[in-house]
Amino acid sequence: MKRNSLLWLLVTMALVLLPKLEADAAKKPNVLLLCIDDLRPELACFGKSYIKSPNIDALAARGRAFNRHYVQAPTCGASRYALLTGTYGPSGNGALFARGGQVVKDPKSYPPSFPAWFRQHGYTTVSVGKVSHHPGGRGGKDWNDDNIPEMPLSWDRHLLPAGPWQHPRGAMHGLANGEIRGDSSKMDLFQAVEGPDSIYPDGLITNEALNQLDQLTETDDDKPFFLAVGIIRPHLPFGAPKKYLDLYDGVELPPIPHPTKPAGRTTWHGSGEFMKYNRWKRNPNTDAEFATEVRRHYAACVSYADAQVGRVLERLEASGQADNTIVVLWGDHGWHLGEHAIWGKHALFDESLHSPLIISYPNMPQPGEHSESMVETIDIFPSVCEIAGLPMPDFVHGVSLQPLIANPSSPGHSAISYASARTIRTDTHRLVAHKDGYFELYDHRTEAGETHNVATEQPNVVQTLLAELNSRLDRSDR
Repeated sequence: MKRNSLLWLLVTMALVLLPKLEADAAKKPNVLLLCIDDLRPELACFGKSYIKSPNIDALAARGRAFNRHYVQAPTCGASRYALLTGTYGPSGNGALFARGGQVVKDPKSYPPSFPAWFRQHGYTTVSVGKVSHHPGGRGGKDWNDDNIPEMPLSWDRHLLPAGPWQHPRGAMHGLANGEIRGDSSKMDLFQAVEGPDSIYPDGLITNEALNQLDQLTETDDDKPFFLAVGIIRPHLPFGAPKKYLDLYDGVELPPIPHPTKPAGRTTWHGSGEFMKYNRWKRNPNTDAEFATEVRRHYAACVSYADAQVGRVLERLEASGQADNTIVVLWGDHGWHLGEHAIWGKHALFDESLHSPLIISYPNMPQPGEHSESMVETIDIFPSVCEIAGLPMPDFVHGVSLQPLIANPSSPGHSAISYASARTIRTDTHRLVAHKDGYFELYDHRTEAGETHNVATEQPNVVQTLLAELNSRLDRSDR
């Protein structure tokens, strides 16, 4: 009899508490993560006044823009690994696939990813577009093999609408109306075709993001959502509807700073990804008119990406969920537009590693104030957890940016990145440490910046920064 009474009491308590637990879950803020490929801080809200980026600018005006955000790697796959795990990791594009293969074999071999952590805490997680390295998050010949997931156990839905581009691989480097890259030398470096946004892949990605947002806010259950949307442009080739290129007719672009190849040994490279496209036998390093043309097409792609962000934010507002949603906008790395005579990424200069980061949520303190404190991509995962009120993961290498959100003048921390070498960026210097013991040291207190190696002139700074770099990477067990 006592056993039955106890059972009845437990059932009654469960029935009473269940609605409260569901209500608490409904109060958890949603997360909208906007990832933009190859986006340097080439935005009006980051000081580039000639750029037309009204939607991202409006997001910055009601959120916190981090003017000195640095990524972990100047390449898509490794940078997204850092975002999606909150940890330092491998430096290659296959980083997430290598992790994913191990997770499939042994689900406990790695801690949960950023979306998996939210999924474990009651969120519906959806990815649309290029969020991990491959749009749609699958491997295989055409990047659509369900048996090769890039991020196992992370997403309830992981989507890439390929449309006329046939498959995710085709969409990744697609030009207007279904043109797919085969031989790169036969695909134009840039293009601007008349038509709606949907004639390029990001238009379809955004359409699907809107569909998913509708489903998450109207037809899915009352669970909070974690929606990640990955915009491909301004990744090469620079293709966008002509109306976005028209925005830059007659606009004078500022001079390219430090446009010559640096002397001596550096992380400079020959812009191989850029140069393999059809450039009509022109080289922007020797043809100033062509360099300006390339920069205008990059700017057009930025404005096209901005328009897609605007469409998603407008639909979020219309859904009634904007007042309960954390919005994060992140560029996966920078991109050289002629600085150091580089047209691309993959170097360890500031231009490759500096990218936009904006965090916005309702009633945040001092909205619109920018932070000049230095932060890293690995800080995003723990930051969103703290803002959302989720348990803080103890396995991440980053730190929460909540102090900088509460007070944008709070101190940040140095930033570590890696490719063929390793680098640490502080308020005053950048040290690049090569595997064979060669060092590049740049003093950002001088006009020369990252054009004059002062390693032999400031050996004490080299040793101090090298010790910090090694200590932090050793602690991370990278």
